[in-house]
Amino acid sequence: MSGNIRVAARATYSAVLGVGGYRPRRVVGNEELCVGIDSTPEWIESRSGIRERGFAAPDETLPMMANAAAEKALARAGTAPSEVDLVLVASMSRLVQTPPLAVLVADGLGARGAAAVDVSGACAGFCHALALASDAVVAGSARQVLVVGAERMTDIVDPLDRSVSVLFADGAGAVVVGPSARPGISRVVRGADGRYADALRMSGSWARFAADPESGRPWMRMDGRRVFRWAMEEVAPAAGRVLREAGLTADGLDAFVPHQANLRMIGLMAERLGLTGRTVVARDVVRAGNTSAASVPLALEALLDSGAVGTGGTALLMGFGAGLNYAGQVVELP
Repeated sequence: MSGNIRVAARATYSAVLGVGGYRPRRVVGNEELCVGIDSTPEWIESRSGIRERGFAAPDETLPMMANAAAEKALARAGTAPSEVDLVLVASMSRLVQTPPLAVLVADGLGARGAAAVDVSGACAGFCHALALASDAVVAGSARQVLVVGAERMTDIVDPLDRSVSVLFADGAGAVVVGPSARPGISRVVRGADGRYADALRMSGSWARFAADPESGRPWMRMDGRRVFRWAMEEVAPAAGRVLREAGLTADGLDAFVPHQANLRMIGLMAERLGLTGRTVVARDVVRAGNTSAASVPLALEALLDSGAVGTGGTALLMGFGAGLNYAGQVVELP
């Protein structure tokens, strides 16, 4: 007769324990961007809502920014690096596939006993990673999980392509997920539609560029109209499903923190969710631009630091991007 499989003691629920972020030192306004492209500050703001964004300096590497955000999140959670069991890092702008960025982050923090894994989900990566962290804590396979979204989008965006260069920027955000006596993170709602795979993609090959720089560096390309239309048709209804999954109504939500892609898109999503004036809507895109996997945690930190929302409030997080794919959940604020 076979023996029983032993499993770890389970924490009934999971919660976000601390939030941290890092913004590059250099702030770039629309006027500066217009020097190299055929555009105006007014055109950029009218199309995207963005007024300024952060561009990372050479010493503000992905590991450096990720570690800075993680240190803040750990400090606010009261968690020591040695207590972290798992590090998950979401990024779409790392120029090499290995070693995993998460391993470098864990090592830089001194969390050398932690497992470390990268998550490739583009702008939805952070919310996907947050769901994995929550599941790990609830299942008992990890007790303290560090989740980081870190991007240097300026490394993969053609500065002369105004369809993307005025939108994307750099930065990092992080949260610590741990056990809770009550539900602190709802079940994730997620999906993907590969029919739109070419709407946001890398054009070219890094291997070919390394062998022959004259062949042209690969850059990220985006069909903004298709992405916008998909977000309205697929992501906005999915955000409504997140609320229902969490057992909430629009009237009971304290904050809405969607991926900071475009100010008009954020406003339309809030409108379609039926959000009222009592719900604070994150609009960090105005000063941070689109930081891909870092945008949700950075926007969340900004709301908490401003006092716009407080401890115990509920926030709907919604990430979406290349794939095209999305993921969202409701969290109780630390």
